[in-house]
Amino acid sequence: MRARLLLALAVAIGAIGGAPAQMHQPASVPTTAASVIRTFPHDPRAFTEGLLFHDGHLYESTGEPGRSSIREVDLATGKVVRSVAIPPPTFGEGIVVWGRQIISLTWQDGIGWRWSLEDFKRVGSFRYPGEGWALTTDGRSIIMSDGTDQLRFLDPVTLAERSRLRVMDGNRPVDQLNELEYVDGEILANIWRTNRIARIDPVSGVIIGWIDVSALTAKVHPTDQDDVPNGIAWDAAHRRLFVTGKDWPILFQIRPPKG
Repeated sequence: MRARLLLALAVAIGAIGGAPAQMHQPASVPTTAASVIRTFPHDPRAFTEGLLFHDGHLYESTGEPGRSSIREVDLATGKVVRSVAIPPPTFGEGIVVWGRQIISLTWQDGIGWRWSLEDFKRVGSFRYPGEGWALTTDGRSIIMSDGTDQLRFLDPVTLAERSRLRVMDGNRPVDQLNELEYVDGEILANIWRTNRIARIDPVSGVIIGWIDVSALTAKVHPTDQDDVPNGIAWDAAHRRLFVTGKDWPILFQIRPPKG
């Protein structure tokens, strides 16, 4: 999911050369092109790592050293309402709201932070092994991605790991699971450096469908290798699904998978 230091690796695996790389897709798994309902402004300097909608407010986390932050964003204008810097030199990653706290990850430092939802004050920290990429919740557990083919299910109070779920595309594991959102009983996941969002069964880990966001990427005309799709937010009250990408100038509202 990462910043410029992974460029050489991407070259080696052939992911470079225009649009983000596409992954294998069995014919039995349906792919639906993202249907845009509306667009909103988005900060083109927001290297989006996490995106969520909570109680009528849009929250976002951004990455990269010196640019990592957690922010509340005005949906209509894209303007930052308030923000807090992720403690440097850590690389900010995904966020989730649980109770009256925002919980955030860092990429390779093995440390996460707790923030007060009311005033963005840092109120605690926690540790985890491996990398931290993204967070969401199903209302019972906090679900975490770490760049592998597995999702971690965490106790929402202690943040201790309860279990893991391997994500499969047919008989093939799917790694690079990135930004997450829980929507209508499915886990949606950006797959890093692709134009696809996976629709994952949270019990079996099987991918039951794909959302193709190629047309959205084309609309923003990304000029940097790292400006890939990343960021999914679900407004359950109004059944609105939002997606964006790293340093994208547009936030898209698209039709939900079952909408």
